[in-house]
Amino acid sequence: MGKKIMVVDDSRMIALQMQNLLEDTEYEIAVYCRNGEDALAKYGEIRPDIVTMDIIMPGMDGLETAQAILEEDKDARIIMVSSLAYDDTFEEAKAIGAKGFIDKPFEKEQLLEAFAKALS
Repeated sequence: MGKKIMVVDDSRMIALQMQNLLEDTEYEIAVYCRNGEDALAKYGEIRPDIVTMDIIMPGMDGLETAQAILEEDKDARIIMVSSLAYDDTFEEAKAIGAKGFIDKPFEKEQLLEAFAKALS
């Protein structure tokens, strides 16, 4: 098994798109979560190498979820993924400890570059 990815996004289409883009790479989606609560419940069990985290989701948003995961595991590698990329959101994500930021829609190169940077 390659590097395990946890995708946290309320859109199943994003998970499917990511899965298609990651085919034939060293990355594999180990788990897909539709919301922050689900991600928190599964994080400890899966121990993913990288978490991709949507920001706008029902219930806990991505920033709250990222913060909660990082409180549980300070070494978690979380990459925020959003179509709503505002400077203050970037700053807040960085302050929480996110390792990167990817704009939607994304391409394979963007994903691989962000993953490599998060793992280095």
